Amino acid sequence: MSFIKPFRGLRPAPGHAADVAAPPYDVLSTDEARTRAAGKPWSFLHISKPEIDLPAATDPHAPEVYAKAAANLKTMLDAGVLKRDDTDCYYAYRLTMGSHEQTGLVAAASVAAYNSNRIRKHEFTRPDKEDDRVRQIDALNAQTGPVLLAYPSDPVVDALLDQTHRGTADADVTADDGIRHQIWAVRDPALIARITAAFDAMPALYIADGHHRSAAASRIAAARRAAGSGGEKSSDYFLAVIFPHREMRILDYNRVVKDLNGLEKSALATRLATAFAVEPVAARVQPSRPGEFGMYLAGQWHKLTIKPELIPTDPVARLDVSLLSDHLLGPILGITDLRRDKRIDFVGGIRGLAELEHRVDSGEMAVAFALHPTSLEDLMAVADAGEVMPPKSTWFEPKLADGLVSHMLD
Repeated sequence: MSFIKPFRGLRPAPGHAADVAAPPYDVLSTDEARTRAAGKPWSFLHISKPEIDLPAATDPHAPEVYAKAAANLKTMLDAGVLKRDDTDCYYAYRLTMGSHEQTGLVAAASVAAYNSNRIRKHEFTRPDKEDDRVRQIDALNAQTGPVLLAYPSDPVVDALLDQTHRGTADADVTADDGIRHQIWAVRDPALIARITAAFDAMPALYIADGHHRSAAASRIAAARRAAGSGGEKSSDYFLAVIFPHREMRILDYNRVVKDLNGLEKSALATRLATAFAVEPVAARVQPSRPGEFGMYLAGQWHKLTIKPELIPTDPVARLDVSLLSDHLLGPILGITDLRRDKRIDFVGGIRGLAELEHRVDSGEMAVAFALHPTSLEDLMAVADAGEVMPPKSTWFEPKLADGLVSHMLD
């Protein structure tokens, strides 16, 4: 079984890419998706968030929701809005966000490699979210939400990917958030074979985003192997977009806290001094390196720098998200469970430091913390060690679009 393989992608027909392309299903609420899809009958949100076409009180996980997704997919197929390629292809996928550009490969990635940890994880998954993706894949008989993977940048593979996006793109869409999405189909059998061989030679790929989608694909593959005959099946692979790690962009994932755990500001300052050098500053603090944090409290920014002797070598414990939790959020503010504690919230760096100020100045939150972004190298080190990142450690931008390439399960 190949590490990755080409497949017959389901894609928007010529002239329909802009009609179809949609934000990922998990970045919009149902109400936001309903608004975004209004007046857009071919938006992929009708497949990825099908509850928008049912009464407002409908449970998004009700059986009729998954049935509606399948019906909407059939409607788009019958109308010729979506069409499947006649031959197995890879697809180049370029994302452009301002001056940032990254180009990766859309491929079917091996479930067996995922199960054996050759496709490496760094997050726990929640059973309810896995169940949702399993039901969606089963209803559609397709994987429509790609898993975002990274490969350690490799000159051979990088050079091969450079050959995949020559000439005019098959799809070229600039979304309403300004992000440009371009797709090129790779049909040359010789180039396909070289790409497959180059990835087969890699020791590992790394999940950047999409742990629930990949876990669901593994469950689907196991169920269909148990129910069917032997031999390789399309369900033994899952839809992925694979980027060289040096091109990927992680933004900071910041924290806001509702209260000071009963502390006065002076007492908080005293407690902070045990682990951090604390410096009040006039300007916003955008941390410039690991171990540096910004704190916004009562209209004032402070730069916090962790004491070097407190930084361990463990790949998880040395992360800034861990250092903040282990030396401030937990022992000082009493927040020990980031997944369940209602006193803390998380703000993606795409919203900027002004959003942290707004959350505090409005009185909703008492204090905000700005972090330096986690690096891809740190993410891969955690995955290589078989460990798990703390919650809300990475915020990837730009996001992939849904609907530009889907993987049908024959």
